[in-house]
Amino acid sequence: MEIIKDKEFGGERPLFASQGIKLENVTVHAGESALKCCRNIVASHCRFEGKYPFWHVKGFEISGCEFTPGARAALWYSSGLRMTDTQVDAPKMFREMDGVDLENVRIPDAQETLWHCRNVRLRNVEVGNADYLFMHSDNIDIDNYRQDGNYSFQYCRNVVIRNAEINSKDAFWNTENVTVYDSSLTGEYLAWHSRGLRLVRCHISGTQPLCYCEGLLLEDCTFDADADLAFEDSCVDATILSHITSVKNPRSGSIRAGSIGELILDTNILAPADCKIQTES
Repeated sequence: MEIIKDKEFGGERPLFASQGIKLENVTVHAGESALKCCRNIVASHCRFEGKYPFWHVKGFEISGCEFTPGARAALWYSSGLRMTDTQVDAPKMFREMDGVDLENVRIPDAQETLWHCRNVRLRNVEVGNADYLFMHSDNIDIDNYRQDGNYSFQYCRNVVIRNAEINSKDAFWNTENVTVYDSSLTGEYLAWHSRGLRLVRCHISGTQPLCYCEGLLLEDCTFDADADLAFEDSCVDATILSHITSVKNPRSGSIRAGSIGELILDTNILAPADCKIQTES
């Protein structure tokens, strides 16, 4: 593998179509598409300042690097990425990618990031300003994760999340086959129109959670006081260890809770309207 060390590049496509190179302590200044259409690339302790540095790349490792705000839309249409110990200050990262493995990565401006990606693995990742994160992505495996940003994980499929703190209005809308373990989920209108959502030992905050769901399963979860008007028009099987402020018109299944402040069953409930509800008090 050719080693390029302590160099600076700029302009358009300075390393276009390179194969089998290792960049060490390299700075890519303002410009465009520095490593477009490359294969088998390693970047260690590099700084990326220009737009679109990694487009149409196959097989690459990035460690100890920095992507400045100018490196927007840095990784698109690529496959086989392993990124570790990296600071990403550039917006709109990771689009149309297959095979994204991130560990010890910080993305403080994650708006419109990770769209249409497949086979994604995150470990010890923190994201901020993450509006519309993970749109239309599938096969996602996440552990030790913190997120601030709304409308996340919409239209995602086949997702497993563990040990997460997710602060997001409208999270998990229209998802399919999502499981979340041992996590805190904070935000209004959680998981509307989802299918096959399973929450295990999670804490749920925010008004009107888990409505219009199919195949909804909650195991040993707890609800915050502001998580009211839950389960409207949902097919649900839930074990809630805490008090629920209010439950509104669940369609079918069963709900077992420590207590329920208000149970609303009115003329708007949809058939079969046979959800079994039990409380300890």
